[in-house]
Amino acid sequence: MSKRISKVLTAFLFMIFASSAVKAQDGAGLTYSPYSVFGIGDLYPQGTTRERAMGGVGIAGRDPRYINLMNPAAISARDTLSFVFDAGMVADNRVFRQGDLKSAHNTLNINNFSCSFPVYKSFSVLFGLTPYSTVGYDYSYDIPDPDLMATAGFINYLSSGKGGIYQGFAGFGVEFWKRISIGAEVMLNFGNISKDSYMGFSDATFRSMNSGYDMELRAVSGKLGVQYDQPVGDLHLTLGATYRTSSKLKGYVKDYKYATLGSVVDTVYNRVDTLSALGNVSLASEIGVGISLKKPEKWLAEFNYIRSDWTSSGFDTASGFANVGGSVFSTQVSQSFRAGFEYIPNRNDLRYYLRQCAYRMGAYYEQSYYKLDGNSVNSYGLTLGVTLPVFRWYNGISIGVDLGRKGSRTGNMTMENYASVVIGFHIHDMWFRKVRYQ
Repeated sequence: MSKRISKVLTAFLFMIFASSAVKAQDGAGLTYSPYSVFGIGDLYPQGTTRERAMGGVGIAGRDPRYINLMNPAAISARDTLSFVFDAGMVADNRVFRQGDLKSAHNTLNINNFSCSFPVYKSFSVLFGLTPYSTVGYDYSYDIPDPDLMATAGFINYLSSGKGGIYQGFAGFGVEFWKRISIGAEVMLNFGNISKDSYMGFSDATFRSMNSGYDMELRAVSGKLGVQYDQPVGDLHLTLGATYRTSSKLKGYVKDYKYATLGSVVDTVYNRVDTLSALGNVSLASEIGVGISLKKPEKWLAEFNYIRSDWTSSGFDTASGFANVGGSVFSTQVSQSFRAGFEYIPNRNDLRYYLRQCAYRMGAYYEQSYYKLDGNSVNSYGLTLGVTLPVFRWYNGISIGVDLGRKGSRTGNMTMENYASVVIGFHIHDMWFRKVRYQ
């Protein structure tokens, strides 16, 4: 791939994904899950297509061919003079079951776009954007209260929500003594979330009621990472750890309620509060550890553990974040266990293309940051993936599949069966070579 072609393709993909991110700020098509009604919604799976195809690991991963979004210390594993760009899209398909009810929903969202390049020897930088949390739900039901029905007729309740928080980041990684690497990132979280409710009456003499919250949110946090790489014969054993700081949410929450009767609209309640007026509402800190064993250019096995304490986030009581209804939401400690494996038959095989491809699989178990009526909302799944080499250097197209389940059918909970397909594009080129001959 020539330098000019790679630059044009990189710029083209960057504009596509940047445009998608801007358009997605209205919340349409980001996600769909009844559990996203609480707090800031569902936390989005982190990582590039490669990392998601390996169960979401990456804290102890080091590979000059790919961008690592899990640990900033891995940024230093960059070939000298190389430029790497990574972008991905995800199609999410979900089937919901609650009691005897069943429904399905499909969405499309960006997964990430990022670029990385060296600045000086073992010092490299990284820039990018990825979703952090997503909100998307839409459900309705009739209120089965005979006393109310005798007075007001049939009463229908509808609730919907959309939006989410994106995460822009910039970081660096540096390597010391070919063994120890450290890295740091600054993250800007920003986005809009709206949650709306509607109560309608079949009796036209009663006024319909609309209420809800519009939130504009932002926060700044940091992430630190470290890796230690130890050769063991022809293998490499790598230990990694990350720490993300907690960050106080800023912005505002608009709490509104209005009634309608025919063409007449009466404002019952309208109030705009800054988040500081609602108390301490924040994103939780996070700690992660990982271990990997790799035979270069052949195979990699990795295991990660991630833990985050949300009990002090303030979501349980803050207006707009706490859910008030038949079910009670509360925050808790979230944690996940993730394992992944990668295998390359023969990257330099000239006869059989499929032997040059990288094949991946993984598994994970995750406990969400919230509980429903005192019950944890857990998810688990299996992942598969492949990277198809394209042209020279490390260019390729990656495909990842995530097959999982979230929640259960006990009590008021909903069980989600999902299949997510992620497609990523990796562009690699030497952008900083000095031309000796024209």
